Amino acid sequence: MLRSHKTFYFSMAVMLLAFSGIAVFYAWKAMQINNNLTSDITVDNPAIHLVLISQEYDNPYWRLIQQGAREMAILKGVEIEYLGPTQADVREHIKIIEMVIASKVDGIITQGLDEKEFTPVINKAMSLGIPVITVDSDAPDSQRVAYVGTDNYTAGYMAGKELIQQSGGNARVGIITGSFTASNQIDRVQGFKDAVKAYPNIRVLDVTESNISRIQSAASAYSIAQRYPEVDTFIGTSALDGLGIVQMLKESGDELVKGRARIIAFDDLPETLSYIDQGVIEATVVQQPYIMGQESVNLMLEYLQGKKIVTVFNTDTKVVRRADLTGTGEKQ
Repeated sequence: MLRSHKTFYFSMAVMLLAFSGIAVFYAWKAMQINNNLTSDITVDNPAIHLVLISQEYDNPYWRLIQQGAREMAILKGVEIEYLGPTQADVREHIKIIEMVIASKVDGIITQGLDEKEFTPVINKAMSLGIPVITVDSDAPDSQRVAYVGTDNYTAGYMAGKELIQQSGGNARVGIITGSFTASNQIDRVQGFKDAVKAYPNIRVLDVTESNISRIQSAASAYSIAQRYPEVDTFIGTSALDGLGIVQMLKESGDELVKGRARIIAFDDLPETLSYIDQGVIEATVVQQPYIMGQESVNLMLEYLQGKKIVTVFNTDTKVVRRADLTGTGEKQ
């Protein structure tokens, strides 16, 4: 059985205090970037100035997208700036896009989040001659010139098929998703549900939101475990969700950590791979964020050169299990 609420929430409070210190540092760091409009990349010929806007400035998944974008920008000899809210916040994200539009950059690469709120600002940029490419999550009803990233419905479907294979079609599932409004998260959840709907003994007990926060994903998983003692499977649909679920199970001291709880995560962050190697996480759906960054810059430059480009560039997705890893948790 789970320990008392008091023990768990004390642990969460300690985690929150630690993360608050980190958040203050990155808030200062992001403010310096926003105020000075400096770039993480310096080039000799910054004739073309692009901006990559992340959902959360120092999210490790987004740092991989940034690395890919950076490498392509260096290769092509253009300037790219990396900006984003300190913590995931749609309104702050839109404010940054508005600021970038006002600075008259040559192109914007950004995640498409809440369609209702993002479509007008994307269309505004396009109307002013600033092309927008969405990355990782799309805004298909906007006038954006292209989307680069995972086919998120298929990725969710893959997670569902993995659960069917592991459970033999018998599971009680709690889903932790990064956002209720981001199209990529919505599509992943729907893909998962469609994959398992033909199996009546796989029941989705609840879907909760983490706001792509490890702390919030831990709290959401704990809430599901409290309300549904029969839960035996957790699905995390964004990069930090699986780690938050593991953290919750460890802090609660429940035997779900090994044995009774099955965890299927998203992305191949080093800590996620380490937990797979330990047998704590069963599998993870791996995307290609580095390639997303590369291809978004490449497509933007081709568009600026007047070339015809694809409007949807789907990057590869695969499931990684323990058998795919070496003893150190690194991919072979």
